[in-house]
Amino acid sequence: MNILSSSTGAAGPAFFSLGVRDSIAIIVIVNLVCCLSPGLFAIFGPKLGMRAMVQARFSWGYFGAIIPAVLNVITSEGFLILNCIIGGQTIASLSPQLNDTLGIVIIGITSLVVTFCGYRVIHWYESVAWIPNVIAFIAMLAIGYPQLRENLSAPVPPATPANVISFASFLASNMISWSTMISDYGIYHSPDASSARIFIYTYLGFFVSSVTGQALGAAFAAAAPSVPAWNAGFDDSSSIGGLLHSVLLPTGAFGEILTALVALSVTSACAPTMYTFSTSFMAIAAWFGAVPRWVYILVSEGILIPVAIIGAKRFYATFVDILSTSPKYRCLLFALTC
Repeated sequence: MNILSSSTGAAGPAFFSLGVRDSIAIIVIVNLVCCLSPGLFAIFGPKLGMRAMVQARFSWGYFGAIIPAVLNVITSEGFLILNCIIGGQTIASLSPQLNDTLGIVIIGITSLVVTFCGYRVIHWYESVAWIPNVIAFIAMLAIGYPQLRENLSAPVPPATPANVISFASFLASNMISWSTMISDYGIYHSPDASSARIFIYTYLGFFVSSVTGQALGAAFAAAAPSVPAWNAGFDDSSSIGGLLHSVLLPTGAFGEILTALVALSVTSACAPTMYTFSTSFMAIAAWFGAVPRWVYILVSEGILIPVAIIGAKRFYATFVDILSTSPKYRCLLFALTC
């Protein structure tokens, strides 16, 4: 439950020219189907006690598994870049004295610190980081409902098949990408747990949070062009953090605090992804496993910050480029289920 899911949903109206009703219908249908994938993969972690890229050796062979491990490293870094851009833009929206670059550096360093604390701290942080986001989403609805009701009833051009399919694949790639990392966290849990319970909890966790965040993002992105203050914050459909801040602006200091907390909670998406980046790197070959994990985290950080700073200048183009490339890698990684 974080602002990254709102950015994904906002792409429907902002990038694919879809109306809010079409966007939300696609969001619900895609998530109903695609949340099955991480729900299934979540079972493997506790039952096998192995990380996802180690499990790949069963179907790919020891040397063949190098391929999905390398691809998972690449796509994990891509998602880290997206997360940092979104967090950095949200921080930058708080004051004219701040900018995307400073925000990205803050999010990158914060994520690095959380990742260095290890799994137990990450697990605890994940269990509380959603709370300010939920409060922010409720506040956004309460404040923005009159504008949403007024502006979302306007007629929109009919959706084209190309835009529907593109947005659906965009959403699907975002969700399916969790499949190759979710086992990395399940290995710490009891192998005696019910497989059905693991699946249901994981499925509902992904479905409820994704549909909520994405639907809100789609609604506010669709209404933003008709509300001057929101549109200015959205910055030509390039800053979901700016949109959130502009919606919460009437609440004064409360909105500023919420925006800051939402920005910092992006770390809840960055830290586990950075963690998976390092463990996937170690699974590439035996001598990679001999290198301490923190070295790979520093490598990730060194790539992350400069690339995110460049990518922030054309956010949605970067977003779509990364998520459009990701499914090509994921098709290979699905051989894990063989």
